[in-house]
Amino acid sequence: MEMAFVHKLFSRKTTAGKEQAFQENNLTFAKRNESYRILGVHTKDQGMKDFLFTLGCYEGEEITVISILSDNYIIHVKGARYSIDKELARAILI
Repeated sequence: MEMAFVHKLFSRKTTAGKEQAFQENNLTFAKRNESYRILGVHTKDQGMKDFLFTLGCYEGEEITVISILSDNYIIHVKGARYSIDKELARAILI
């Protein structure tokens, strides 16, 4: 019984650590006018993931944050500029 509790306790910490790693390496932490490689897109919303893929935001692509206006990010990816909100920016891992 105690081992089951200990396993659950450590499993939660591992999961929380993974979520924290995603939060610290997303586009919201990018510096302006600096290029980054997209490491992936992390979201549970398939529609959001599909939308980002239509913009060209997929693993291996280069992305640059041009400017940040309130909660909107102007990004440059695949030769085009787009405006995305903070929720979309959080889903892009760099």
